[in-house]
Amino acid sequence: MLIVIPDDFPSIIADDEALERLREHAEVILHNSRAESEEELISRLREAQGVINIRAYSKFTPEVFAACPELKIISVLGIGTDNVNLEAAERHGVLVCNTPGYSAVSVGEHSLTLMLAAARQIPRLDSELRGGNWTRLPMTQLHGKTLGVIGFGDIAQQVVLIGRGIGMDVISWTFNPSDERARKHNVRFVGLEELLSTSDVVSINIRSSPRTQGLIGARELKMMKPTAILVNTARGAIVDEAALVEALKSGAIAAAGLDVFTTEPLPPDSPFLSLPNVVVTPHTAGITPEATAAGNRMVVDNIIQFIQGNPINIRKPEA
Repeated sequence: MLIVIPDDFPSIIADDEALERLREHAEVILHNSRAESEEELISRLREAQGVINIRAYSKFTPEVFAACPELKIISVLGIGTDNVNLEAAERHGVLVCNTPGYSAVSVGEHSLTLMLAAARQIPRLDSELRGGNWTRLPMTQLHGKTLGVIGFGDIAQQVVLIGRGIGMDVISWTFNPSDERARKHNVRFVGLEELLSTSDVVSINIRSSPRTQGLIGARELKMMKPTAILVNTARGAIVDEAALVEALKSGAIAAAGLDVFTTEPLPPDSPFLSLPNVVVTPHTAGITPEATAAGNRMVVDNIIQFIQGNPINIRKPEA
């Protein structure tokens, strides 16, 4: 079986032992540069029976599937599969797998980091002090405050644990609440409007899908407290960025901590870069050695299990 990795750039799997393990089961072709067009991506994949997708900038459109008739499986490194047209994959008989939970601890910690950095105004204080100013700004204590977690997958559950660990009252909203899940994780599920209106920090930890794109827009931001902090380590498209910029400028909310954006890399003229009440990082929440190693193992395991007739971590289009 020919497995192609079209997008290991920046490289994370080329020298990993997981790749050597895959070579015991299949022929592997690895590209350590970015395909500059859909045509170039197709040329890399045309003969492939399997694909390991490392980077979300590779878009698996209906045109890609139509041009790659040998393709049987795509194993995506990551939880989100929003760069893969799942309906087209199903029509062409291509199985799509992901790597759930591999970076839950790493992303959960990063969510906390952004919360604290925004609450304590760390970037601004650091800049002031380096500039020779002994500036002492008012800060927010998170202990005793309410953390609202949007989503309840592996990452969201980790954020719930971390928030509770620093003394926050934690609530959550999900498409799939249940009394059983609430008891198991000792969390209270609420409606989205209640979460937005009562939380001091809102952390977005939900998978990007057609149902969640634009989930937080101008209407939702107006529901939040003027002292609230919004944290997003999920996907940029879940938030209406223009509405968020306006909310931050007008003081409708106090601050934001953002690791993800609609356009990545973030353009140098992005208004987020000039707002003093925003903390930004370049989509790095899941980039730790531990998460990388776990993700590489899982993305390879998906292929090996498929070859052996036992596919795992299968993603289907939403009903």
